[in-house]
Amino acid sequence: MTALLDREQSSGVPGRLWTRDFALYFGARTVSLLGDTMMPVAAALAVGAIYGVSGVGYVLAVWTAPFVIFVLFGGVFSDRVGARAMMVGADVVRIFTQTAVAVAFFTGTPPFWLLLSASFLSGAAAAMFQPGVNGMVPLVAGDPQRANGTLKIADAATQLGGPVLAGLLMALTGPGAVYAADAGTFLISGLCLALIRLTPAAPAAPVAPVAPVAGAKERSTVMSDLRRGWTEFRSRSWMWSVILIWVFFGVLVFGPYIPLSSRLIGDRLGEAAYGWVMAGLGAGTVLGGLIAIRFRPSRPLAAGGVAIFGFAFIPLSVALELPLPLLMAGHLLGGTAWAFWSVMWSTSVQTQVVPDVLNRVTAYEVAGSVAGVAVGQALVGPVSEIVSPRDLLLVSTGVSFAVCAALLLTPPVRRLRRV
Repeated sequence: MTALLDREQSSGVPGRLWTRDFALYFGARTVSLLGDTMMPVAAALAVGAIYGVSGVGYVLAVWTAPFVIFVLFGGVFSDRVGARAMMVGADVVRIFTQTAVAVAFFTGTPPFWLLLSASFLSGAAAAMFQPGVNGMVPLVAGDPQRANGTLKIADAATQLGGPVLAGLLMALTGPGAVYAADAGTFLISGLCLALIRLTPAAPAAPVAPVAPVAGAKERSTVMSDLRRGWTEFRSRSWMWSVILIWVFFGVLVFGPYIPLSSRLIGDRLGEAAYGWVMAGLGAGTVLGGLIAIRFRPSRPLAAGGVAIFGFAFIPLSVALELPLPLLMAGHLLGGTAWAFWSVMWSTSVQTQVVPDVLNRVTAYEVAGSVAGVAVGQALVGPVSEIVSPRDLLLVSTGVSFAVCAALLLTPPVRRLRRV
Protein backbone atom coordinates (compact mmCIF):
# COMPACT_ATOMS: atom_id res chain seq x y z
CA MET A 1 0.00 0.00 0.00
CA THR A 2 2.81 2.40 0.90
CA ALA A 3 4.50 1.71 -2.43
CA LEU A 4 1.23 2.38 -4.23
CA LEU A 5 0.82 5.70 -2.42
CA ASP A 6 4.38 6.65 -3.26
CA ARG A 7 3.84 5.84 -6.97
CA GLU A 8 0.66 7.89 -7.05
CA GLN A 9 2.50 10.67 -5.25
CA SER A 10 5.42 10.78 -7.62
CA SER A 11 3.20 10.67 -10.67
CA GLY A 12 1.48 13.86 -9.55
CA VAL A 13 -2.06 12.52 -9.97
CA PRO A 14 -4.16 15.68 -9.56
CA GLY A 15 -7.24 13.82 -8.34
CA ARG A 16 -5.55 12.31 -5.27
CA LEU A 17 -4.50 14.66 -2.49
CA TRP A 18 -4.19 12.53 0.63
CA THR A 19 -1.11 10.50 -0.18
CA ARG A 20 1.13 9.31 2.63
CA ASP A 21 3.66 12.09 2.07
CA PHE A 22 1.04 14.84 1.95
CA ALA A 23 -0.61 13.50 5.12
CA LEU A 24 2.73 13.65 6.96
CA TYR A 25 3.47 17.11 5.57
CA PHE A 26 -0.01 18.28 6.51
CA GLY A 27 0.50 16.98 10.05
CA ALA A 28 3.87 18.68 10.35
CA ARG A 29 2.55 22.02 9.13
CA THR A 30 -0.61 21.87 11.22
CA VAL A 31 1.05 21.16 14.55
CA SER A 32 3.82 23.66 13.83
CA LEU A 33 1.28 26.33 12.90
CA LEU A 34 -0.62 25.62 16.13
CA GLY A 35 2.47 26.56 18.10
CA ASP A 36 3.09 29.59 15.89
CA THR A 37 -0.42 30.95 16.50
CA MET A 38 0.04 30.61 20.24
CA MET A 39 3.19 32.71 20.21
CA PRO A 40 1.75 36.14 19.30
CA VAL A 41 -0.67 35.87 22.21
CA ALA A 42 2.11 34.81 24.59
CA ALA A 43 4.47 37.52 23.33
CA ALA A 44 1.86 40.26 23.31
CA LEU A 45 0.51 39.47 26.77
CA ALA A 46 3.45 37.97 28.69
CA VAL A 47 6.26 40.08 27.24
CA GLY A 48 4.02 43.13 27.12
CA ALA A 49 3.15 42.79 30.81
CA ILE A 50 6.86 42.87 31.70
CA TYR A 51 8.43 45.14 29.10
CA GLY A 52 5.51 47.04 27.53
CA VAL A 53 4.56 47.68 23.90
CA SER A 54 8.13 48.58 22.99
CA GLY A 55 9.34 45.28 24.43
CA VAL A 56 6.85 43.34 22.33
CA GLY A 57 7.86 45.28 19.22
CA TYR A 58 11.58 44.67 19.83
CA VAL A 59 11.12 40.94 20.49
CA LEU A 60 9.12 40.56 17.29
CA ALA A 61 11.57 42.70 15.31
CA VAL A 62 14.58 40.72 16.56
CA TRP A 63 12.84 37.58 15.28
CA THR A 64 12.04 39.15 11.93
CA ALA A 65 15.42 40.77 11.21
CA PRO A 66 17.52 37.56 11.07
CA PHE A 67 14.69 35.91 9.18
CA VAL A 68 14.98 38.55 6.44
CA ILE A 69 18.80 38.41 6.47
CA PHE A 70 19.21 34.63 6.35
CA VAL A 71 16.16 33.48 4.38
CA LEU A 72 18.02 33.92 1.07
CA PHE A 73 20.67 31.47 2.26
CA GLY A 74 17.88 29.19 3.45
CA GLY A 75 16.63 29.07 -0.13
CA VAL A 76 20.08 28.21 -1.47
CA PHE A 77 20.69 25.46 1.08
CA SER A 78 17.20 24.05 0.54
CA ASP A 79 17.94 23.69 -3.17
CA ARG A 80 21.36 22.19 -2.42
CA VAL A 81 20.73 19.71 0.41
CA GLY A 82 16.95 19.37 0.20
CA ALA A 83 14.11 21.34 1.72
CA ARG A 84 13.12 18.58 4.14
CA ALA A 85 16.59 18.35 5.71
CA MET A 86 16.71 22.10 6.28
CA MET A 87 13.21 22.11 7.79
CA VAL A 88 14.01 19.30 10.24
CA GLY A 89 17.22 21.05 11.32
CA ALA A 90 15.34 24.30 11.88
CA ASP A 91 12.77 22.50 14.02
CA VAL A 92 15.57 21.08 16.21
CA VAL A 93 16.99 24.57 16.84
CA ARG A 94 13.59 25.94 17.80
CA ILE A 95 12.94 23.11 20.21
CA PHE A 96 15.92 24.36 22.24
CA THR A 97 15.11 28.09 21.98
CA GLN A 98 11.48 27.70 23.06
CA THR A 99 12.43 25.30 25.85
CA ALA A 100 14.95 27.80 27.21
CA VAL A 101 12.33 30.58 27.35
CA ALA A 102 9.81 28.20 28.92
CA VAL A 103 12.25 27.27 31.68
CA ALA A 104 13.00 30.96 32.29
CA PHE A 105 9.28 31.73 32.73
CA PHE A 106 8.75 28.70 34.96
CA THR A 107 11.61 29.76 37.25
CA GLY A 108 10.93 33.50 37.40
CA THR A 109 11.03 36.56 35.14
CA PRO A 110 13.06 36.00 31.97
CA PRO A 111 15.69 38.67 31.35
CA PHE A 112 15.16 40.75 28.27
CA TRP A 113 18.45 39.59 26.74
CA LEU A 114 17.25 35.98 26.87
CA LEU A 115 14.00 36.84 25.12
CA LEU A 116 15.91 38.73 22.43
CA SER A 117 18.52 35.96 22.00
CA ALA A 118 15.92 33.21 21.73
CA SER A 119 13.90 35.34 19.33
CA PHE A 120 17.00 35.92 17.17
CA LEU A 121 17.91 32.23 16.98
CA SER A 122 14.31 31.24 16.35
CA GLY A 123 14.07 33.78 13.53
CA ALA A 124 17.29 32.49 11.97
CA ALA A 125 15.99 28.92 12.17
CA ALA A 126 12.70 30.00 10.59
CA ALA A 127 14.74 31.51 7.73
CA MET A 128 16.21 28.07 7.06
CA PHE A 129 12.74 26.48 7.33
CA GLN A 130 10.49 28.80 5.37
CA PRO A 131 11.79 28.45 1.76
CA GLY A 132 11.05 24.73 1.90
CA VAL A 133 7.44 25.31 2.97
CA ASN A 134 6.58 26.52 -0.52
CA GLY A 135 8.97 24.19 -2.30
CA MET A 136 7.66 21.05 -0.61
CA VAL A 137 4.05 21.49 -1.73
CA PRO A 138 4.58 20.51 -5.41
CA LEU A 139 6.61 17.51 -4.21
CA VAL A 140 3.88 16.11 -1.94
CA ALA A 141 0.76 17.10 -3.92
CA GLY A 142 -0.26 16.73 -7.54
CA ASP A 143 -2.71 19.65 -7.30
CA PRO A 144 -0.89 22.59 -5.66
CA GLN A 145 -3.93 24.89 -5.45
CA ARG A 146 -6.02 22.24 -3.71
CA ALA A 147 -3.11 21.46 -1.39
CA ASN A 148 -2.57 25.15 -0.61
CA GLY A 149 -6.26 25.60 0.12
CA THR A 150 -6.23 22.58 2.43
CA LEU A 151 -3.13 23.84 4.21
CA LYS A 152 -4.71 27.26 4.54
CA ILE A 153 -7.72 25.65 6.24
CA ALA A 154 -5.31 23.96 8.65
CA ASP A 155 -3.75 27.36 9.19
CA ALA A 156 -7.21 28.68 9.94
CA ALA A 157 -8.01 25.88 12.37
CA THR A 158 -4.84 26.68 14.27
CA GLN A 159 -5.75 30.37 14.19
CA LEU A 160 -8.98 29.36 15.90
CA GLY A 161 -7.50 26.97 18.44
CA GLY A 162 -4.05 28.43 19.03
CA PRO A 163 -5.02 31.77 20.58
CA VAL A 164 -7.73 30.16 22.73
CA LEU A 165 -5.32 27.45 23.91
CA ALA A 166 -2.65 30.07 24.61
CA GLY A 167 -5.13 32.15 26.59
CA LEU A 168 -6.19 29.15 28.65
CA LEU A 169 -2.59 28.13 29.34
CA MET A 170 -1.71 31.71 30.22
CA ALA A 171 -4.61 31.91 32.67
CA LEU A 172 -4.12 28.47 34.23
CA THR A 173 -0.35 28.00 34.29
CA GLY A 174 1.38 31.09 32.85
CA PRO A 175 3.46 31.82 29.75
CA GLY A 176 6.00 29.07 30.47
CA ALA A 177 3.44 26.44 29.48
CA VAL A 178 2.79 28.23 26.17
CA TYR A 179 6.47 28.23 25.25
CA ALA A 180 6.84 24.60 26.36
CA ALA A 181 3.89 23.62 24.17
CA ASP A 182 5.47 25.48 21.26
CA ALA A 183 8.69 23.49 21.74
CA GLY A 184 6.60 20.31 21.61
CA THR A 185 5.02 21.33 18.31
CA PHE A 186 8.44 21.70 16.72
CA LEU A 187 9.37 18.22 17.97
CA ILE A 188 6.28 16.67 16.36
CA SER A 189 6.79 18.69 13.17
CA GLY A 190 10.38 17.49 12.83
CA LEU A 191 9.38 13.87 13.33
CA CYS A 192 6.63 14.06 10.69
CA LEU A 193 8.96 15.69 8.17
CA ALA A 194 11.65 13.09 8.83
CA LEU A 195 9.17 10.29 8.04
CA ILE A 196 8.37 11.62 4.55
CA ARG A 197 9.78 9.16 2.01
CA LEU A 198 10.23 11.42 -0.96
CA THR A 199 13.38 11.02 -2.97
CA PRO A 200 15.43 14.09 -1.97
CA ALA A 201 15.26 16.84 -4.56
CA ALA A 202 18.46 17.09 -6.51
CA PRO A 203 20.52 20.10 -5.51
CA ALA A 204 21.29 22.77 -8.03
CA ALA A 205 23.87 21.03 -10.17
CA PRO A 206 27.16 22.69 -11.07
CA VAL A 207 26.96 24.34 -14.45
CA ALA A 208 29.18 22.36 -16.84
CA PRO A 209 29.34 23.38 -20.51
CA VAL A 210 28.97 20.60 -23.02
CA ALA A 211 32.14 21.69 -24.78
CA PRO A 212 34.16 23.65 -22.21
CA VAL A 213 36.87 26.00 -23.24
CA ALA A 214 40.32 24.69 -22.35
CA GLY A 215 41.21 25.64 -18.80
CA ALA A 216 37.71 26.98 -18.06
CA LYS A 217 35.68 25.49 -15.25
CA GLU A 218 32.34 26.60 -13.85
CA ARG A 219 31.31 25.58 -10.37
CA SER A 220 28.16 26.13 -8.40
CA THR A 221 28.81 28.28 -5.32
CA VAL A 222 26.55 29.87 -2.75
CA MET A 223 26.96 33.25 -4.42
CA SER A 224 26.28 31.88 -7.90
CA ASP A 225 23.19 30.14 -6.55
CA LEU A 226 22.05 33.40 -5.00
CA ARG A 227 22.60 35.19 -8.31
CA ARG A 228 20.62 32.51 -10.16
CA GLY A 229 17.75 32.89 -7.71
CA TRP A 230 17.85 36.68 -8.05
CA THR A 231 17.85 36.42 -11.85
CA GLU A 232 14.82 34.15 -11.78
CA PHE A 233 13.05 36.43 -9.30
CA ARG A 234 13.87 39.64 -11.20
CA SER A 235 12.72 38.16 -14.53
CA ARG A 236 9.15 37.86 -13.23
CA SER A 237 7.74 41.38 -13.13
CA TRP A 238 4.49 40.20 -11.53
CA MET A 239 6.44 38.77 -8.61
CA TRP A 240 8.75 41.67 -7.79
CA SER A 241 5.89 44.13 -8.30
CA VAL A 242 3.84 42.40 -5.59
CA ILE A 243 6.82 42.23 -3.23
CA LEU A 244 7.59 45.93 -3.73
CA ILE A 245 4.00 46.77 -2.82
CA TRP A 246 4.16 44.38 0.13
CA VAL A 247 7.09 46.24 1.70
CA PHE A 248 4.79 49.19 2.41
CA PHE A 249 2.13 46.79 3.64
CA GLY A 250 4.62 45.32 6.12
CA VAL A 251 5.88 48.64 7.44
CA LEU A 252 2.51 50.30 7.92
CA VAL A 253 0.07 47.42 8.46
CA PHE A 254 1.51 44.03 9.37
CA GLY A 255 4.38 45.24 11.52
CA PRO A 256 2.41 47.52 13.86
CA TYR A 257 -0.76 45.40 14.00
CA ILE A 258 -0.02 42.82 16.75
CA PRO A 259 1.53 45.19 19.32
CA LEU A 260 -1.14 47.87 18.74
CA SER A 261 -4.19 45.60 18.56
CA SER A 262 -3.19 43.56 21.61
CA ARG A 263 -2.86 46.77 23.61
CA LEU A 264 -6.09 48.39 22.43
CA ILE A 265 -8.23 45.25 22.68
CA GLY A 266 -6.62 43.98 25.89
CA ASP A 267 -6.88 47.30 27.73
CA ARG A 268 -10.49 47.86 26.67
CA LEU A 269 -12.01 44.37 26.71
CA GLY A 270 -9.52 42.16 28.56
CA GLU A 271 -6.93 39.57 27.57
CA ALA A 272 -9.50 36.86 26.80
CA ALA A 273 -11.17 39.13 24.23
CA TYR A 274 -7.92 39.39 22.28
CA GLY A 275 -7.83 35.60 22.02
CA TRP A 276 -11.42 35.52 20.75
CA VAL A 277 -10.67 38.18 18.15
CA MET A 278 -7.75 36.09 16.89
CA ALA A 279 -10.11 33.12 16.78
CA GLY A 280 -12.41 35.18 14.54
CA LEU A 281 -9.46 35.77 12.25
CA GLY A 282 -8.91 32.01 12.16
CA ALA A 283 -12.55 31.35 11.28
CA GLY A 284 -12.21 33.73 8.35
CA THR A 285 -9.11 31.89 7.20
CA VAL A 286 -11.09 28.62 7.17
CA LEU A 287 -13.74 30.21 4.97
CA GLY A 288 -11.17 31.76 2.64
CA GLY A 289 -9.36 28.44 2.28
CA LEU A 290 -12.58 26.62 1.41
CA ILE A 291 -13.42 29.23 -1.22
CA ALA A 292 -9.91 29.00 -2.67
CA ILE A 293 -10.18 25.22 -3.04
CA ARG A 294 -13.32 25.50 -5.16
CA PHE A 295 -12.77 28.76 -7.08
CA ARG A 296 -10.09 28.63 -9.80
CA PRO A 297 -9.96 32.04 -11.51
CA SER A 298 -8.14 32.36 -14.82
CA ARG A 299 -6.27 35.37 -13.40
CA PRO A 300 -5.49 34.34 -9.81
CA LEU A 301 -3.64 37.44 -8.64
CA ALA A 302 -6.30 39.76 -10.03
CA ALA A 303 -8.96 37.78 -8.15
CA GLY A 304 -6.80 37.83 -5.03
CA GLY A 305 -6.28 41.57 -5.36
CA VAL A 306 -10.03 42.14 -5.40
CA ALA A 307 -10.52 39.84 -2.40
CA ILE A 308 -7.78 41.42 -0.29
CA PHE A 309 -9.79 44.63 0.01
CA GLY A 310 -11.54 42.87 2.86
CA PHE A 311 -8.33 42.79 4.90
CA ALA A 312 -8.64 46.50 5.65
CA PHE A 313 -11.54 45.73 8.01
CA ILE A 314 -9.08 44.15 10.47
CA PRO A 315 -7.24 47.35 11.50
CA LEU A 316 -10.40 49.41 10.94
CA SER A 317 -12.48 47.37 13.40
CA VAL A 318 -9.81 47.77 16.10
CA ALA A 319 -9.35 51.50 15.44
CA LEU A 320 -13.09 52.16 15.70
CA GLU A 321 -13.13 50.40 19.10
CA LEU A 322 -16.10 48.26 18.12
CA PRO A 323 -17.74 45.80 20.55
CA LEU A 324 -16.37 42.25 20.63
CA PRO A 325 -18.90 40.66 18.19
CA LEU A 326 -18.18 43.31 15.55
CA LEU A 327 -14.44 43.03 16.17
CA MET A 328 -14.69 39.31 15.50
CA ALA A 329 -16.80 39.96 12.39
CA GLY A 330 -14.22 42.39 11.01
CA HIS A 331 -11.44 39.86 11.59
CA LEU A 332 -13.56 37.11 10.05
CA LEU A 333 -13.94 39.14 6.86
CA GLY A 334 -10.29 40.10 6.84
CA GLY A 335 -9.19 36.52 7.46
CA THR A 336 -11.30 35.30 4.53
CA ALA A 337 -9.72 37.88 2.24
CA TRP A 338 -6.21 37.11 3.45
CA ALA A 339 -6.59 33.33 3.04
CA PHE A 340 -7.91 33.60 -0.51
CA TRP A 341 -5.09 35.95 -1.55
CA SER A 342 -2.49 33.69 0.11
CA VAL A 343 -3.64 30.61 -1.81
CA MET A 344 -3.71 32.48 -5.11
CA TRP A 345 -0.21 33.85 -4.46
CA SER A 346 1.37 30.58 -3.25
CA THR A 347 -0.10 28.59 -6.12
CA SER A 348 1.10 31.15 -8.66
CA VAL A 349 4.65 31.00 -7.31
CA GLN A 350 4.69 27.20 -7.18
CA THR A 351 3.34 26.74 -10.71
CA GLN A 352 5.14 29.59 -12.48
CA VAL A 353 8.69 28.83 -11.21
CA VAL A 354 10.77 25.84 -12.33
CA PRO A 355 11.36 23.32 -9.50
CA ASP A 356 15.16 23.47 -9.37
CA VAL A 357 15.13 27.14 -8.30
CA LEU A 358 11.78 27.28 -6.54
CA ASN A 359 13.25 27.39 -3.02
CA ARG A 360 15.62 30.22 -3.93
CA VAL A 361 12.93 32.26 -5.65
CA THR A 362 10.66 31.63 -2.68
CA ALA A 363 13.40 32.92 -0.40
CA TYR A 364 13.60 36.20 -2.32
CA GLU A 365 9.85 36.73 -2.29
CA VAL A 366 9.62 35.84 1.41
CA ALA A 367 12.53 38.14 2.30
CA GLY A 368 10.94 41.02 0.45
CA SER A 369 7.53 40.35 1.98
CA VAL A 370 8.86 40.25 5.52
CA ALA A 371 11.45 43.05 5.26
CA GLY A 372 8.88 45.76 5.83
CA VAL A 373 7.37 43.86 8.76
CA ALA A 374 10.66 44.02 10.69
CA VAL A 375 10.84 47.79 10.21
CA GLY A 376 7.23 48.23 11.28
CA GLN A 377 7.71 46.11 14.41
CA ALA A 378 10.84 48.01 15.44
CA LEU A 379 9.24 51.43 14.93
CA VAL A 380 5.82 50.79 16.48
CA GLY A 381 6.99 51.38 20.07
CA PRO A 382 8.68 54.77 19.56
CA VAL A 383 6.00 55.99 17.11
CA SER A 384 3.17 54.99 19.46
CA GLU A 385 4.65 57.37 22.03
CA ILE A 386 4.01 60.24 19.62
CA VAL A 387 0.91 59.11 17.73
CA SER A 388 -1.97 57.32 19.44
CA PRO A 389 -2.34 53.60 18.64
CA ARG A 390 -5.87 54.25 17.36
CA ASP A 391 -4.64 56.84 14.85
CA LEU A 392 -1.86 54.50 13.72
CA LEU A 393 -4.40 51.79 12.98
CA LEU A 394 -6.49 54.25 10.99
CA VAL A 395 -3.38 54.91 8.90
CA SER A 396 -2.99 51.13 8.51
CA THR A 397 -6.56 50.95 7.23
CA GLY A 398 -5.91 53.54 4.56
CA VAL A 399 -2.68 51.83 3.52
CA SER A 400 -4.53 48.50 3.24
CA PHE A 401 -6.98 49.97 0.73
CA ALA A 402 -4.12 51.64 -1.16
CA VAL A 403 -2.17 48.36 -1.39
CA CYS A 404 -5.18 46.56 -2.85
CA ALA A 405 -5.62 49.30 -5.44
CA ALA A 406 -1.92 49.15 -6.32
CA LEU A 407 -2.13 45.40 -6.93
CA LEU A 408 -5.01 45.81 -9.37
CA LEU A 409 -3.41 48.80 -11.12
CA THR A 410 -0.18 46.87 -11.84
CA PRO A 411 -0.57 45.25 -15.31
CA PRO A 412 1.76 42.21 -14.82
CA VAL A 413 -0.09 41.33 -11.60
CA ARG A 414 -3.54 41.89 -13.02
CA ARG A 415 -2.84 39.96 -16.24
CA LEU A 416 -1.03 36.90 -14.88
CA ARG A 417 -2.90 33.78 -15.96
CA ARG A 418 -3.27 30.50 -14.09
CA VAL A 419 -1.09 27.59 -15.18
